[in-house]
This record gives sequence, structure tokens and C-alpha cells, in this order.
Amino acid sequence: MGIVNVTPDSFAGGSVEPSRAIEAAVRMEAEGADLVDIGGESTRPGADPVSADEELARVLPVVRAAAERLRIPVSIDTRKAVVAEAAIEGGAVIVNDVSGLSHDPALARVTGGRGAALILMHSRGDPKSMGERAVYKDLVSEIVDELRDATATAVRSGVPIDRILVDPGIGFAKRPSHSYGVLARLPELAAALDRPLVVGPSRKSFLREAAGDRPAAERDWPTAAAVTAAVLFGAHIVRVHAVGEMVQVIRAAEEIRKAAARTSHEP
Repeated sequence: MGIVNVTPDSFAGGSVEPSRAIEAAVRMEAEGADLVDIGGESTRPGADPVSADEELARVLPVVRAAAERLRIPVSIDTRKAVVAEAAIEGGAVIVNDVSGLSHDPALARVTGGRGAALILMHSRGDPKSMGERAVYKDLVSEIVDELRDATATAVRSGVPIDRILVDPGIGFAKRPSHSYGVLARLPELAAALDRPLVVGPSRKSFLREAAGDRPAAERDWPTAAAVTAAVLFGAHIVRVHAVGEMVQVIRAAEEIRKAAARTSHEP
């Protein structure tokens, strides 16, 4: 999943110029992306909220153009039902809600009613408060319980279970040790949740624990390590910025994973 930020304040760089975002989406498809995720509101820790009108002005031209020009699916990264509905009308077929329905529960009803798929990400609070809520007694069980609750809410709102994916939310309401813990324990999460897993480690600040205080654009090497772990440990989709480079990483990790599976079945 290629990340297309239509924001001026994304931690990994972005632009509100639609033509640049559309060009990025087209390039990502050419580089091997299987889908693109278009977002108009930064949800990095500490980010300021964006009004629905502003978010719509940013993303709708990009979603419409991408849906027309790309052969791969388009996802809308939003917490707001009104934005999700307009984006689906514009051609998006997936809604990626980083709040796990905690921001706007109506988003599930809109998604289900329009027949789109829904990604539910684990988080707590909002970008301003999530750091304070990064407290866990049992990391995996709490993530599992909260994602199960979100999934149940989505199903009650009309989203078929086979159209729901879950994301453990690396970097969201999690300290670096929690994010590394999520990666290491993905098999437990996958088994407990029994839904396709989306994992988004790309260029996030937890990687500074390993790579030092580098800016986001210089974190692709540690991102590659995190992406490899995600693939080996059960992720179905990885959300990345540097598609061309990470496609190679993913394909190599897939070969390792397949070889491990073959070995485990040998007499």
C-alpha cells in the first residue's frame, strides 16, 4: 500500500497540490504498489485537526483522478464519515480509519452502505492526547480486545466481516518499545484477530531507537527491517512511502517466508 499524503505537514513530507499527489500515485503503481492510500489530514502525534471541508478539498480531486487513471484500488485515509462517503462516490473502494471508529462511528455505516472495505486501526485518543494513553498492562491482549470491539461495531453497522481488515497501529498511542513489541508479536495478533493484518511502520519515529535521530525521509533502511519482520510474521498488507524500494524488500521477505513454510512441511 503506497502512502499518498495530500497535506502540508506530514512528518514524511506532503503537499496539498493535487497534481503532485496524483503523479505520486501513478508512480507508485508503476513501481509495484498493489493499492494506494490517499489522506488529507495528518494524524501524526501532536498534529492539529483539519476540518471536513478542508480535508475534502484536499483529497477529492486526487481520489477522483487516481480512480480514473489507476488500475489498482484506491483507499481513503480518513476518520470522518462525510469524507469517506464523498471519497467512495469519487472512486475509493477502501476506507482506512486510523481511529478505529472512535472518532466518528458513523463512518462504519457509510462504509457498509456503500460496499467498501474497511481498515480498522488500533489507537487511543487523538493526535494531541495519544502519547498520554500509551500505557499497557498486556500490550497484545489490550490491542486485540480493542480491535475486536471496533470490528463488532463495524459489523453491527453493516460492514460484512469479510470486508474488514485490522491494523495494530504502530506508533499510535504506543511508545517505541510497544511498537517493536507489536512487530515481534504479530503472529499472536494475527491468530487472535483472524482478520487480514495491515501494518504501517514506514519512516515512523519509533525507528529512531535503532537508527538515531534521523529525519523521516532518511529512515528507509530501518523501515526495510520493520517491513521484513512484518511480512515474515504475518502481515497481509504493508503501508509504505518508498514503494519502489520496499517492493523489492517485500518480495525477498516473501521468498524467505515461503521457503520457511516449505521447510516446515518437509519430512
